[in-house]
Amino acid sequence: MCIWQARLVSIAVLGALLTACSGNPTKQEIGTVTGAVVGGVVGTALTGSTAGTVVGAGAGAYVGNKVGRDLDRVK
Repeated sequence: MCIWQARLVSIAVLGALLTACSGNPTKQEIGTVTGAVVGGVVGTALTGSTAGTVVGAGAGAYVGNKVGRDLDRVK
């Protein structure tokens, strides 16, 4: 997968996930989606492979989820 293809897919997924939320998303939800997209793009840029994209997206989603959860708790 080329970098431009990964970016296009990431933007499409982000748009779909954000429009799927009917109410106000929590910081945890926003962090999960943002982390997945950024992680996927970084994984693609570093490895140039589909596996790198998937691993990067998973790692980014995990980290984004934890950061967002902590931000939700601070309220």
